[in-house]
Amino acid sequence: MLNVSDERCLFVGMVHLEPLPGSPGWGGRIDAVVDAAVADARALVRGGCDAIIVENMGDVPYLKGGVEAETVAAMARATAAVTALGIPVGVQVLAGANREALAVALACGAKFIRVEAFAYGHVADEGWMDACAGELVRARALLGAGDIKIWADIRKKHSAHALTQDLDLTEIAKGHVFCGADALIVTGQSTGEPTDPNDLMLAREAGIPVVVGSGVDAHNIHQYAHMASALIVGSALKFDGDWRKRVDESRVRELADALARA
Repeated sequence: MLNVSDERCLFVGMVHLEPLPGSPGWGGRIDAVVDAAVADARALVRGGCDAIIVENMGDVPYLKGGVEAETVAAMARATAAVTALGIPVGVQVLAGANREALAVALACGAKFIRVEAFAYGHVADEGWMDACAGELVRARALLGAGDIKIWADIRKKHSAHALTQDLDLTEIAKGHVFCGADALIVTGQSTGEPTDPNDLMLAREAGIPVVVGSGVDAHNIHQYAHMASALIVGSALKFDGDWRKRVDESRVRELADALARA
């Protein structure tokens, strides 16, 4: 069971999948993709993570709002292999393929999905991302999947939010809660960029768990540990801090120890 609350800050590590079928970088060997995912997941578990998110990070450049059937199938195979390790797992399918992420989570026993463009549209590097809350929450209900939680990004990284600049972050956060989000993810401007602690404080006003979604490392974790319900960490756990590389178990352990001290 994954209990996201204010009682303890959870440490969530990222499994960035290698390119999947349907993407430009696909290498033709699904077993290699799954083996790499499991190896990274095991390193995250041994290092002290409380949960893992499986994400198709290697599929760049991403499609918008949906992916091919072969990508969904490959995501499901990799996610099932990771959930078999017994740690709580979340799913994100880029970019904004949230209905597909829900399907993978349901098929594989994952506990939550990370959702971009849940409420309020924005312009991402893939183009215009429309809000999906109405369709996604209905699909979850129809599938009887209410136990799969929605962790929604607010003012997501790698995106422009000029159209909602007349709303402060607290109002954006409250809008996501109104639409049914179970937790809110706050990030910096891009992958690996630190999250502004003031943004966390503004998001907390919405009254549900708040998660840091980028830029956490052993040097700044003390800024977030008492403000966030969970920390999602990817780049800082890889060799040389490069998201394209494999998970470095020593970096995972270092961050877990820093979180315990904080």
